Amino acid sequence: MTSGIYSKIRNPIYVSAEFVLAGIAVMLWNPLVLVFLLAVIPVQVLRARKEAQVLEAKFGEEYRAYRARTWF
Repeated sequence: MTSGIYSKIRNPIYVSAEFVLAGIAVMLWNPLVLVFLLAVIPVQVLRARKEAQVLEAKFGEEYRAYRARTWF
């Protein structure tokens, strides 16, 4: 998938989840939600990296070119 939001962001679900958690933290003004958000960010990064390895193994240069054009 390389059209729509995927033309800009490789992992929109991960990015969106972080924005939702940030919004909840602000809405509730709860530091525990903020701590959870900060704990989830590295997990999402690791998930995205593992996913990228699988996709690069399957699609090779085509995926590397896609990665070069997009963010996270």
